[in-house]
Amino acid sequence: MSITPEQVKNLREKTGAGMMDCKKALGETAGNMEKATELLRKWGIATAEKKSGRVAADGTIGHYFASDGKMGVLVEVNCETDFVVKTPDFQNYVKTLTNIVREKGPKDMDALFNVNHDGTTIRELETNLVAKIREKLGVRRFVRWEADGKNSKIAQYIHAGSKIGVMVSFADPQSKLADAEGREVAMHIAAMSPQYVRKEDVPESVIAKEREILLSQLAKEKKPPEILEKIVSGKLTKYYSEVCLEDQLFVRDPEGKLTVAKALAKIDPNIKIEKFVRYQVGEGIEKKV
Repeated sequence: MSITPEQVKNLREKTGAGMMDCKKALGETAGNMEKATELLRKWGIATAEKKSGRVAADGTIGHYFASDGKMGVLVEVNCETDFVVKTPDFQNYVKTLTNIVREKGPKDMDALFNVNHDGTTIRELETNLVAKIREKLGVRRFVRWEADGKNSKIAQYIHAGSKIGVMVSFADPQSKLADAEGREVAMHIAAMSPQYVRKEDVPESVIAKEREILLSQLAKEKKPPEILEKIVSGKLTKYYSEVCLEDQLFVRDPEGKLTVAKALAKIDPNIKIEKFVRYQVGEGIEKKV
């Protein structure tokens, strides 16, 4: 059977597959558009599997934030190149995932990939998109928070280019924290990348390891044990000021003197940071050079 250029064009527009792949699929299905589409999807599965060993370390942070500050969503979606990040297909996929997390609230990654969207699962949707754009894709992580009644507040900040996304949850029993002030704390987290909310959150094993390192560094100094202990305590205080959000100097303080905790206490001593999350695209993924 002769396959016309118009048929190839129509199938290519419908599936995004290459011209020769479309021509071959039409040839094997006697020009049947639906069967050819199905065949391309099957080939797409093989294409996706071939790409599974490649590194998807680029991407974007999908995000949603309710106008009343009561719900926020972050989704990290990865691909291989920044070129793909800017394509409508990838952007629409990120938007779809973000909306599903917002509306369905899946409990984990398996639940997300098994959600049915327009007659196909998210897992199948990703497989088909891999076949179309010819890059490995991945949903690395997502978070969905809802504020707990009137006593809590959520803030969100998305850094330019959507490569960093932050959400932070506050206890705000008197509703004194303004939206802009909450967002400034989220901006601080984006810039300073704290690991914990407060020093009480630092695991004992981490503190023990830090003490071990500090004592090792001071081993050559012939000082009495009590002096060494004071030095270590001072250095641990500095360590807390680097890794704990509340103890970090607030980047939005004009004089650069207030910690985050003290800046919030000036607004209302009852305001407390409950938790935060900071997503940075590709963070911790070893990129191929």
